[in-house]
Amino acid sequence: MAYVESRKNLTGGALGVAGLGLTFAGLAGPYWPVVVAGLYGAGALLAPPERPPVPDFPDPSAQLDEVRADFARLGDYLAGVELPPAAAGRLTELTELLTALLDPGWVAEILAQDPEGVHTLSRAVRQDVPEAVDTYVRTRWWTRLTPGTEPPERHLERQLTLLHDELERLAAALRDAEARRQESHTRYLEDRSG
Repeated sequence: MAYVESRKNLTGGALGVAGLGLTFAGLAGPYWPVVVAGLYGAGALLAPPERPPVPDFPDPSAQLDEVRADFARLGDYLAGVELPPAAAGRLTELTELLTALLDPGWVAEILAQDPEGVHTLSRAVRQDVPEAVDTYVRTRWWTRLTPGTEPPERHLERQLTLLHDELERLAAALRDAEARRQESHTRYLEDRSG
C-alpha cells in the first residue's frame, strides 16, 4: 500500500497517463504499450526518493514535565536520607531553587525555549543531586571504618553549593533574557513612535 501512495508510483502513473494521451492522439502507433510502460518506468525512475519521516521528539515543555516527575521522585528519595544540618540546609536551598525553576507557568515557558537550561535542570535532578547524596551516604559508612579521614559532609556541602551556584547562574541567565526582551520591546516602541 505504501508503494501505491509513493512519489515514484504517482509520477510514473502521471507519465503513463500522458503516454495514453499520446496513444489516443495517434503518436504512439502500434507500440503504444511500450510507450506507456516506458513513460511509467521513466517517471518512476526520475521521481525523487521518499524521505523518511522526521523523528517525533518531545517538545521542551514535555521534557520539563518529565523532569518535574523525576524531581518528585527525587524528593521522595531525599526525604528518607539523613543528612547533617549544614548539608541539609544547602540541600533545602537547592531544592527550593529547583522547585522555583520547575514550577509550571511563565518561568517554565521561558525555560522551555532554552534547551541548555532544560538539560542543566535534567542533569541536576536526574544525576547530580542523587549522585552527591548517594555518594555521601555510602562514604559516610566507610569513614566509620577509617577515622581521621576528611569527613564526607564537607564534600557533600561543596557539591550542593556548586550545584546551587550552577542553577543560580541558570536563573540569572533566564532573568537577563527577559530583561533584554523588555529592553528590546522598549526600543521597538520608541522607534515606532519616532
